[in-house]
Amino acid sequence: MNMNRKWIACICLAFLLAVTGCSKEKEKADPEEQTDRKIVKAEAMQEAGDIYPLTGKEATGDTHHRAVAVMVNNHPDARPQSGLQKADIVYEMLAEGEITRFLAVYQSEFPDMVGPVRSARDYYIRLAKGLDSLFICHGYSPEAKALLDQGYVDHLNGLFYDGTLFKRDKTRKAPHNSYITFNHIEEGANEKHYNMASPPKPFLFMDRQETTRIEGESGNEATVEYGNRLFDVHYAYDESIGRYTRSTAGEQMKDRDSGNPVYIDNIIVLDAPHAVTDSKGRRDIDLTGGGEAYLLQKGKWNRIQWRYLDQVLTFQKDGEALKLVPGKTWVNIVPDKNGLDAVVNIM
Repeated sequence: MNMNRKWIACICLAFLLAVTGCSKEKEKADPEEQTDRKIVKAEAMQEAGDIYPLTGKEATGDTHHRAVAVMVNNHPDARPQSGLQKADIVYEMLAEGEITRFLAVYQSEFPDMVGPVRSARDYYIRLAKGLDSLFICHGYSPEAKALLDQGYVDHLNGLFYDGTLFKRDKTRKAPHNSYITFNHIEEGANEKHYNMASPPKPFLFMDRQETTRIEGESGNEATVEYGNRLFDVHYAYDESIGRYTRSTAGEQMKDRDSGNPVYIDNIIVLDAPHAVTDSKGRRDIDLTGGGEAYLLQKGKWNRIQWRYLDQVLTFQKDGEALKLVPGKTWVNIVPDKNGLDAVVNIM
């Protein structure tokens, strides 16, 4: 009788080991399913109110607020800007000529004031739409106007609220002096009956232990060239706080109102096809193809891949979805004319 029990125990143990082995093999063979499970877990945490979806930070307030994406001016006459230090994610791209502009996305926290607000381009609008954001701009290109006129994205445009929701700063010259408060954004959203309780789908983030085990090449500084020294970017890693600072044209980026530096936790640089579309130097930027990118985190950098899925930029390495360090993310999108290595230098 005892012998039979031993045989039964051995058979059960062998069965469990076989099932476990198959499960592990399935995980290795199906990274997309693994990623889906991670996303479901992240969404469940967000639903429970534990983390902010675009920063991965532990929530101290409402996690269900709709994201707000603001077109922010980066002309030298618009610097220093207001409110960029509180953006969860910022996308920087060329708007016309060699002049860049920001799409600053807010969801975990909101500054009192943001700006100067500038005119829209269609590729910024599509990124805002992918995050289900309320889109804020002051003016538009012909392509952007067509999207906004057809109701492609919920939006507030300073052309129609100049002097009411949008205010002019008399110490600066137009078009570098249009600002909006988040109280006025809420006011405009209520007036237009926009739903402001629809948060974006969460990004994937590391836990605290994972942030201490980041692998990659060492590099505490990086430069990104846009073809005009007034818009070339320099990032520096501050080991004392574990975050990056950013400078443009030799000036460290600081908030105009508080004087506080802009600190960044994840830096991504990718290249995409650019084409000049008119005599003013406006651009068409094709984000549909995907390609190579650099990712900088905690003084380490890696070569990664990017894709554009459902109008959201996503990032992988060797086919596996990448996790971000909890905190703020900046994405620099540069022309692909000469390749990433020609315009990015990591030291």
